[in-house]
Amino acid sequence: MFTTIITGKESQSSDALQAFIESSDSDVAQLILNYDAMVKKHKEVLLQQYEKHRDRDSVSCPKLNISSRTLLLVDGLSDFQQKEHDLMQVGVTRGGRRNHLRQLGLAKLFEPLTRVSLPPRVTLTIGVAGIGKTTWVRHFIRQWCQGTICPDIHFVLPLTLCELNSLEKVSAERLLKMTFPHLQVPSLVLSNACRTLLILDGLDEFRSTLNFSDAAPCNDPKKEVSIDDLVTNVIRGNLLPDVAVWVTSRPGVASLIPGGLVDRVTEIPGFSPEDIQIFLNHHFSEKDFASRIWAHLESQKILMVMCYIPCICWMLAETLLYIMQSGRQESLPKTCTELYAHYCSMKAEVGEPRGREPVKSEQVHATNRKLLGNLGRLAFYSLLKHKYTFSEQDLRAYGIDILLTQSSLGAGVLIRRESNIHTTYRFTHLTLQEFLAATFYHVSSKRAIFDLFSESTMSWPKIGFQNHFRSAFQHSQQAEDGHLDLFVRFLTGLLCPTTIKPLAGLLALGKDDGSQKDWAAGFLQGLLSSVGSVVSLRAVNLAYCLQELQHTELLRSVEEDLRQGSLAGKLTRPHCVVLGYLLHASPECSEQTNLTGCLNYSTVKSLLPQLLYCTHLRSNNSIGSKGAKFLAEALKMNQALISINFQNNSIAEEGAQAIAEVLQCNRKLVSLNMRKNTVGVGGAKKFAEALKTNRTLTKLILCSNQLGDKGTVALAEALTFNHTLLSLQLQSNSISNKGMTALTKALRLNRGLVSLNLRENSIGVEGAKNMAQALQENNTLQNLDLTANLLHDDGVQAIAGAIKFNQGLTSLHLQWNFIKSTATKALAQALLSNTTIQLLDLQENTIGNEGVTYLAEALKVNMSLRTLCVFYAICFSLQGVSAGTSGAVAMAEALTSNQTLQTLE
Repeated sequence: MFTTIITGKESQSSDALQAFIESSDSDVAQLILNYDAMVKKHKEVLLQQYEKHRDRDSVSCPKLNISSRTLLLVDGLSDFQQKEHDLMQVGVTRGGRRNHLRQLGLAKLFEPLTRVSLPPRVTLTIGVAGIGKTTWVRHFIRQWCQGTICPDIHFVLPLTLCELNSLEKVSAERLLKMTFPHLQVPSLVLSNACRTLLILDGLDEFRSTLNFSDAAPCNDPKKEVSIDDLVTNVIRGNLLPDVAVWVTSRPGVASLIPGGLVDRVTEIPGFSPEDIQIFLNHHFSEKDFASRIWAHLESQKILMVMCYIPCICWMLAETLLYIMQSGRQESLPKTCTELYAHYCSMKAEVGEPRGREPVKSEQVHATNRKLLGNLGRLAFYSLLKHKYTFSEQDLRAYGIDILLTQSSLGAGVLIRRESNIHTTYRFTHLTLQEFLAATFYHVSSKRAIFDLFSESTMSWPKIGFQNHFRSAFQHSQQAEDGHLDLFVRFLTGLLCPTTIKPLAGLLALGKDDGSQKDWAAGFLQGLLSSVGSVVSLRAVNLAYCLQELQHTELLRSVEEDLRQGSLAGKLTRPHCVVLGYLLHASPECSEQTNLTGCLNYSTVKSLLPQLLYCTHLRSNNSIGSKGAKFLAEALKMNQALISINFQNNSIAEEGAQAIAEVLQCNRKLVSLNMRKNTVGVGGAKKFAEALKTNRTLTKLILCSNQLGDKGTVALAEALTFNHTLLSLQLQSNSISNKGMTALTKALRLNRGLVSLNLRENSIGVEGAKNMAQALQENNTLQNLDLTANLLHDDGVQAIAGAIKFNQGLTSLHLQWNFIKSTATKALAQALLSNTTIQLLDLQENTIGNEGVTYLAEALKVNMSLRTLCVFYAICFSLQGVSAGTSGAVAMAEALTSNQTLQTLE
């Protein structure tokens, strides 16, 4: 590139410059001369290295290919992401996308977000295990090598952190030579002479602990330091400050990096339900397998949640297909334990020759049995150490024959990764490691005499399966990060005889009369009764264990009560835990959670961590201001709840102010019902303050809350700033002309509100005239309810004059407003030119025989409503208006020509 520019010039100065460069022996001069060759060679090496992964990485379906997908640009890591198990995180989001600032394609990942900003130095991409972090990295490298993205990046240096585990001390330059021996001058590639991107893929697989507070500073790329200090200094910017860094990691480990060091955080979204269907239809369309697999997933929501992770979706679909092709439709797995039991059984059988001799068959079973046992031991003790990648030395230490890792079973559960530095292994997915760990513990606990959680024999004696089972749950409940949650789920599931049946030839199971399953069910229910005052995710995991055990009587009972709204008086401690489980596992329960009559302050405090995982919460209780304040604190971190109905909860002004403060930071809530809570003026002012900055809330109900004119004026001012609120309900709030005047001034500026409910207030003629003026300027408002006010004829006449020209209003409620024939005539005249009104409600007025006649005449002409009737029903209500006989006759005549009116009451 540089030489092309130089030789392209014909002037003597360019010739002199080229001659100088060619005669110089400086490194920069050599880079200029050799740049094109270096880059070409580097891209060839990378492309050759990463092309072999294309088949594994490619989904082949265009709609799911990474080229057509985007990353989510996020503010950072949530508290939940930092502390909880991957599967818990996926269960909460259910394939939905958490709040994000914008979406970014790979081509834009390292570019400035605005014209005045700088490119990020450190970019962090997070995602749960199996979501596709490495797949995204490989795809980026292939695209860059082919010149389709990021052409301004001169060198991309990809490192997988698991391969660095074998190193103790190394310098940055020596590491580069070891990994990319074809780069002859690594110092130049790492300097500011080039724009270089260093990729650190898989921070969660790095065994060294990153200590950003105590790491020894190093800024010399030639100096050898410990591998953890090297990585820490690179991320901190002490080392290689001119090199851009892209780190990928699971969320929990990513939280170890101080937020101030990261310039950009992106998240990889999982499959949505629609993506899963696309995936199945593309890969399993033969013989209607896709629809059968999808039907099974819909009936087993636990399995559906797992499919939001692409890697598990592959494994699950492959397993279900194998079972269906074997003609065993009735044995399709219903739990996670059953799924992995079938998966391991499938991998042990696939590729084995049919019609084997009995001796050979027994030899194969014995080999697989030994391999699975050793893999289980490796999986268990590595899980305790948070270790997820292994060297060949690790495998040999656990008695695993390296050759057997290439067998059908070995290759099905282990993935081998080779590099210039090191060869590593890992399980196909983290959940498979947890399952195999559980199989080891299940088999070993029946004969072990020492605590299995201590790998050495130096521990207190522990004899009998039940003691070991208790020990496993004790360790699980004490693990704050939940990394043993799935392990104990699998351990419990293995006690179900039907679940473990596929593993009969692979594990030394012995006889089981079902007594251990019954004992475990009683043990788990005892734990449910003894959980603490707050239902934590560790407690919820106990209900997951009951589901894996297929002991679901309590789960079904609580689910039925929740669906029927009959939980009142039944929320014991076990019921609270099961309710928390249902909010995770049942989309139907979490989407419409009706806890009316169930909650008080103590139950809110107990259930709160789990209530935040439902999406629509209805709580018509008496939680009071104390309960509201407690709930408000948690809502500041909520990522799931989008609709709350707090109607009639005695929240009062203090509690309302706390909830209003939530709206200033919560970016998920879209609907809030605060009807009948004595919010008062102070609460209204707090809500108004929040609305000035909140851009997600679309519906706010503040009916019957004693807001008065002062509270209404404050809300009106907020509407001049907020254009995202769509519906505001202020029924029964003692609003007079003063409050109405403030609202109408706001409506002249507001272009977001589409529905305004002002029923049962004290708005008079002056307020109606101000509304009329606003309607002449505002064409956004669609639904206006002025029922039961004091508009009289003069006020309604003013409004009628406005709707002659207004092209936005579709629904107008004017019941109980002392309207007579004079105002009705004005409305009828307005209908002659108005083409948008779809509902006009004049119930309980005295428009008389004359007024009905005016309206009838208007309907003969107003045939423009015919088009609108395609989408909307026309409701024209005249109930109780004292219409006489001639009015009725006039209306009947009008209906013979009007073809748009559908309802006449």
